Amino acid sequence: MTDQNPRFQAALERLDALHGEDPRLERTEDGEHIPYELLYARWMSEWLGRVAPEASEVLQLAVRAQHLQRWRIPRDDYPRDRPGYLAWRRELGRRQAETAAAVLRESGYDQASCEHVAQMIRKERLRSDPDAQALEDSACLVFLEREFADFASRHDDDKLIRILRKTWHKMSPRGHELAATIGLPPRAQQLLERALA
Repeated sequence: MTDQNPRFQAALERLDALHGEDPRLERTEDGEHIPYELLYARWMSEWLGRVAPEASEVLQLAVRAQHLQRWRIPRDDYPRDRPGYLAWRRELGRRQAETAAAVLRESGYDQASCEHVAQMIRKERLRSDPDAQALEDSACLVFLEREFADFASRHDDDKLIRILRKTWHKMSPRGHELAATIGLPPRAQQLLERALA
């Protein structure tokens, strides 16, 4: 994957600086405390390296911008129902897309590249744009590997099975193959098996 282009490096550093503003700190496996969003961005990039090893710069930057400044729009600012959740997700996507596109523009990318990144972040054309699908696969894999077990501890089985089915449906066959390589904890593995049965 790309690591030499100065324009790419400038955009990546700017995105990571924005991630670094997240006040929520997470302890890493080696004991370092870093902003959660920066850690999440790294997980996204790691999974993209497996989902699409030849990913373009634009796709790599869109993946890195997933959840960009998410903490600035708290979920609790919206009603705790399905319409409230969807409204929150739409507003997140709109703001994250605008911010990421601005970072790319300031780093020297053309308008078409900026708009493509914005479309991916807004989750547009998932089934027809391979780049958007690669981003979605990466996000689903991060969720399954890094977030699902903790999430599962706070919800009942029926809800979790519904969420797993939706997650699986959003993924490509390549995403499914990679998901099979994740060593899920026993309860999470059982729930996934029930969801796919």
